[in-house]
Amino acid sequence: MERTWRWFGKKDKITLAMLRQIGVEGIVTALHDVPLGEVWTREAIHDLRTHIESYGMRWSVVESLPVTETIKYGGPDRDEQIERYKQSMRNLAAEGIHTICYNFMPVLDWARTDLLHANPNGASNLYFSFAEFAYFDIYILKRPEARREWQQFRIEGVERDILAEADALAKTMTPEKDHQLVENIIIKTQGFVSGNFSENDAAPVEKFREFLDLYKGVDKDQLRENMRYFLAAIMPVCDETGMNMCVHPDDPPFPILGLPRIVNSDADIEWFLKAVDNYHNGLTFCAGSLSAGAHNDVVALARKYAARTHFVHLRSCHIFPNGDFTEASHLGGRADVIELARIFEKEEQRRLKTGDRLPMRVDHGMTFTDEPGGIFDESSHGHNAGYTLLGRMFALGQVQGIIAAVDRELGVDYVQPGFYD
Repeated sequence: MERTWRWFGKKDKITLAMLRQIGVEGIVTALHDVPLGEVWTREAIHDLRTHIESYGMRWSVVESLPVTETIKYGGPDRDEQIERYKQSMRNLAAEGIHTICYNFMPVLDWARTDLLHANPNGASNLYFSFAEFAYFDIYILKRPEARREWQQFRIEGVERDILAEADALAKTMTPEKDHQLVENIIIKTQGFVSGNFSENDAAPVEKFREFLDLYKGVDKDQLRENMRYFLAAIMPVCDETGMNMCVHPDDPPFPILGLPRIVNSDADIEWFLKAVDNYHNGLTFCAGSLSAGAHNDVVALARKYAARTHFVHLRSCHIFPNGDFTEASHLGGRADVIELARIFEKEEQRRLKTGDRLPMRVDHGMTFTDEPGGIFDESSHGHNAGYTLLGRMFALGQVQGIIAAVDRELGVDYVQPGFYD
């Protein structure tokens, strides 16, 4: 697989020069400065593409060209927004970029309650606590239906009263802890991915409620229909330009905050692929998102959908006995990254007959800790949540080793860019 890295543009403290040295072949990025819903001009795309190429790499995947909320909930300007989206697609294709990773998650992209949860080894990882998320929903967001929904919420195979846990947690929370939870759920995980929120929002909770209100009356069937409408509208442009669209699975893979989520299981993936049955309508196979749900057999899903996968996120989650989950080692957890590498390396070998690569990136690496200012003090490096330099570099080293071993099994020459053979 093509080894790629999510990079946040020219302002990213992780430089392209660094990435080339650690074996990155392709860059996964976006025009982060373009306001949400505006057309990406060919000039801006060209500028960033040529900048990347000047460092000996290519712009492999757009992650992401955001799908605006009005497209997702079916607002009055949906068709106008889709036309803008189509023009951005054409401009990207004209610059030789043919893969877009996007999501169809309402309001909230990926969600975690703790961004620095301690690992046994002393480093930290992202973590999702059901009790803390329920507390946020009931006591901070104060969603009217929240208490009733959490009382009815069940985790497969787990006996747990999450509502009671949230109520108990409320007795120990402080304004400072509330603020941190808001930062973790709304700002630090959303501000750099969706465009809905930013560090400058004065009242993020109120803004969040306004977004939720847009989805009143939108159930799972309606959200599915809105996704089908969007995909049907853009597929002619995909056919015209060779653009591959690959939706990211819901993270976490279950409904939250009363919002439907429609890409979190085998049945969901099968539905959207058949709803608009076109090769360009494909999947970002995020092993981490899928492995966070006990209902998903990640390896089986990879085998089933490899041929319609246009982009791979290799990471893995560990689910605790109570249902909470955290990012696992790339060599552990539920995802079985080693077997996934076999599946997708075989798929890439099939595609190479027509000159196609299958881009892969590691995801959500550990945050290393050290004395303040020390070489392992990631907090001083400056990074987006889950996107550290050292943690992802460590993960990429693990995955490169896996791929090298798999390539030897398959009788394929493994090439490490930048080294003498």
